[in-house]
Amino acid sequence: MLFPAFTAAAVVSLAHAAACEGDGTGEFLFTGSNESGGEFGETKLPGVLGTDYIWPDTSAINRAVPDELTGSINETYFSGLEEVVKHITDQYYDNIITNVDGFGSFWTTIAKRFADNELVIFDTNNEYHDMENSLVAQLNQAAIDAIRAAGATSQYIFVEGNSYTGAWTWVSSGNGDALKDLTDPQNKIVYEMHQYLDTDGSGTSEDCVSTTIGVERLEAATAWLKANGKLGILGETAGGANDQCITAIRGELQHLLDNSDVWTGWLWWAAGPWWGDYMYSMEPPSGTAYVKYLSEIQEFIEA
Repeated sequence: MLFPAFTAAAVVSLAHAAACEGDGTGEFLFTGSNESGGEFGETKLPGVLGTDYIWPDTSAINRAVPDELTGSINETYFSGLEEVVKHITDQYYDNIITNVDGFGSFWTTIAKRFADNELVIFDTNNEYHDMENSLVAQLNQAAIDAIRAAGATSQYIFVEGNSYTGAWTWVSSGNGDALKDLTDPQNKIVYEMHQYLDTDGSGTSEDCVSTTIGVERLEAATAWLKANGKLGILGETAGGANDQCITAIRGELQHLLDNSDVWTGWLWWAAGPWWGDYMYSMEPPSGTAYVKYLSEIQEFIEA
């Protein structure tokens, strides 16, 4: 399903975001974890809060970020997010959006609501797939144009590619060629890519291919960013709670840090109160990744 998304303060930061964009000093602009839950319950639409879907546990967010995000949730923001999720799930279901003008109109409506909140980041859509690359490019450009025309001129816009926006297939899938000419009058486009380290890159296994697979799967995308003068973010990544994956993830994050002139940061998949014993859960205090990974990747959160 095409799912337009937006986020505040780089989803939920695990520590802090270092505002050092593209200067090559070895610092990230964004680090954090995706908070999941609002998109659950796709078979029961629009669903009931607490039964079919759930919003993040604010106390868990505060534990994850004790010194930065201690304020209360902005109820206006969350009521707006709830409205958006309901609108999308009521209207689109599993259909591919082909109405480019309609997609732009949707983003006009949403962007107007958040035009004055500079901490909002707009993600045009989560993981386009099985579409024509030209359509993905048109939808992304329509969203960018609509967001800026709606008066949202200070926010970053994350754009994603086809083939589940995989970093390892960014060039070979044609995403690079299709999306390199996207334009933004504010010059605040960030290319969001996702990368998992299991055999098929789907993020469905606790196993990682090797201790070096994280670096290997980013190399072509890094080269593309540099060659085209673009900024990227690894918007989803994770690995199983074992020594091989921990080494691979650390190598992957070190690669991002070593190339922070083009990589603005990374986000873990995922946190949220309903993940239970999910193998990649970063939900405090007992999520598998929260317990096993946090100390291993702390240096990359604080970078």
